[in-house]
Amino acid sequence: MAKRAERGKKKTSGPSGLKATPKASAPKRTTATGKNANLRDAKANKNDEFYTQWVDIEREMNAYLEYDPNVFRDKVILLPCDDPEWSNFAKFFALHFMDYGIKKLIATSYAPNSKPAEIPYQPTLFELEAPQFDAAKTRANGKLYVLEAKDINKDGVVNIEDLQWEYLNGDGDFRSAEITALREEADIVVTNPPFSLFREFLAWLIEGEVQFSLIGNFNVLTYKEVFPLVRDGKLWIGKGFNKGDAYFRVPESTRTNYASGVYDADTQLVHFRNTTWFTNIDHGRRHEPLRLMTMADNLKHSTHKVVRAFGYRKYDNYDAIEVPFTDAIPSDYPGMMGVPISFLNKFNPEQFQIIGMAKRGAGDPALKSKVYTADDYPNYSDLNAGPVLVTPEGLVNTYPRILIKHKKAPQ
Repeated sequence: MAKRAERGKKKTSGPSGLKATPKASAPKRTTATGKNANLRDAKANKNDEFYTQWVDIEREMNAYLEYDPNVFRDKVILLPCDDPEWSNFAKFFALHFMDYGIKKLIATSYAPNSKPAEIPYQPTLFELEAPQFDAAKTRANGKLYVLEAKDINKDGVVNIEDLQWEYLNGDGDFRSAEITALREEADIVVTNPPFSLFREFLAWLIEGEVQFSLIGNFNVLTYKEVFPLVRDGKLWIGKGFNKGDAYFRVPESTRTNYASGVYDADTQLVHFRNTTWFTNIDHGRRHEPLRLMTMADNLKHSTHKVVRAFGYRKYDNYDAIEVPFTDAIPSDYPGMMGVPISFLNKFNPEQFQIIGMAKRGAGDPALKSKVYTADDYPNYSDLNAGPVLVTPEGLVNTYPRILIKHKKAPQ
């Protein structure tokens, strides 16, 4: 990345519509249940031990490689929070060390004593039989694993068998000076970070000006710290999980924390729908244009009844029209449109421009054409939280919307 290159030599380190009525309808609220509720519970309870499946790592990395076969060549890859004894990330990149042309692979683990008490720990045979094993450090310190282009065991290949390790001085927290120094050495960071620390972890990556690929809750896109990165082209959605279904292994001690239908005793996996990959590494799907109909054709032929019945209503407080489904975006509308957050799964930067977000916190107040006050409506605060539609029953909130325009003027 250009800015990163300017820093010079890298540091190295070791191993409108109807007339409004005064009475406004309160926005509908839904109670989270099932898979997404469990994901939020995990975040609130700091239950962050989710082990990514090999097939999901492979699917995502292949998307980058298909777009740029040399994306990992001569790069230093850092895998924080990824103990090779348990995590598939280190095993995956170690296996592909030579064919990807990786320069150096670094992985770190978090000290057992710094994890929640309910997660048991027992050193593996791999560690116990190593000459550097230390009974105190195995619990109090994190570990550093390094794989370089050195065939240490002389078997003709460089793979996980050539991985070298030592104890870190600290517990392996990514915020420490020790791990930050490793970030400074790295070109690319790939991991499934703690869900409860996602915002902080992302900020850490942006500060380091590295390329990255990481897993997180889709809803973080609406956070005020995250959305500006999306708007400014510094972060986008990756290839994603197959059909949007994310499955993770979890520690045995936490399996009873999940509702029926989330944890599968047969596969020993938990299932989340609202999870995806976030990245600043380019891939082909990001450049696939959406095939759209004109506004007139949508009003006649849209598969969505609400579009055929109500058309494209204009917001009362934004100079934009409501487009409730991504596939209902009219190809010939020249103005601003409010689309669902899920639009970002299909966002093509050559086709659309992201203007902002209609949502309190992450939104830009300057985009609003109206701000409600207590003199206008009893629930003015709720109305100011997002885009508002005028209905026969009064003013009604819609869901948060991404505000977009066509990049090129519609023909």
